Amino acid sequence: MRLTKHEHAALEIVENGQRLFIDPGAFTTPITEAAATVAVVITHEHNDHWTPEQLRRILEQSPGARLFGPEGVVRAAAVEGVEVQRVDPGDEVEVGPYRLRFFGGSHAVIHPSIPVVDNVGVLVNDSLYYAGDSFVAPGVPVEVLAAPAAAPWMKISEAMDYVIAVSPRRAFPTHEMLLARAGKDLSNARLRWATEQGGGEYVALEPGDTLDI
Repeated sequence: MRLTKHEHAALEIVENGQRLFIDPGAFTTPITEAAATVAVVITHEHNDHWTPEQLRRILEQSPGARLFGPEGVVRAAAVEGVEVQRVDPGDEVEVGPYRLRFFGGSHAVIHPSIPVVDNVGVLVNDSLYYAGDSFVAPGVPVEVLAAPAAAPWMKISEAMDYVIAVSPRRAFPTHEMLLARAGKDLSNARLRWATEQGGGEYVALEPGDTLDI
């Protein structure tokens, strides 16, 4: 599999010429290359992880693509006339060359005044894991971890502890568009240290960079 990091939380995976997108949201440059997309996974309903415009761009080029998300995403997308298939923690789906396993269930708490929404993490082909906006670990070995670099629901010490707990072979930053360059450099240094505690390698991917898995 070849992974391409897009801005913020969006990931693109290509295997055997077929694409999978994860969380193409409002902080991500419009997706314009989406031919041969077989699936889109949306971890939760916040618009930095999906927008109807991003989904429509993908579906225009790949009308047969299947969309997956938790119940909150299903409801939000339905308002926009977009059909999303519900997935829950413990579900497994096979689509094209991808095996998708789902974990978690709830977004991390931002503040008691802000409702907690549905959130699922996804493990792709038993290799790449992205927890969405949560620190839920899959409880299985992870080859490549998308590690959150900054968010209203976290502090960097929590992300470091999460990376140490998952102990991936490789990790890279995600959810970082709220950071200036100095903030990205700081988060990268901390996440690199955490990854190396388990003997792993940290790859400081920037938008447009790729990683073979």
